[in-house]
Amino acid sequence: MIVHFSHDFDRQFESRLTQKEKIKAIDTIELFIDSPFHKDLRNHELKDKWVGYRSISIGGDLRLHFKVLGKNVYFVAVGTHKQLYK
Repeated sequence: MIVHFSHDFDRQFESRLTQKEKIKAIDTIELFIDSPFHKDLRNHELKDKWVGYRSISIGGDLRLHFKVLGKNVYFVAVGTHKQLYK
């Protein structure tokens, strides 16, 4: 698995997350790399405007959205449910 981060993801990561949330997000991404369907991630498909993408939970109301293309995983968005689904 090769992990990529979009420019929007990087910008949202810096502006939306506290330092503690950033650490939790990094830990979550590491868990995802080791075990993409670990129960704590709550990995699931998205619908509506996010069809073709998946989401995992950082904890609480924070989510990471990504797309899988072959061996590549592209993280494209991070934020609360409200921020991502408005």
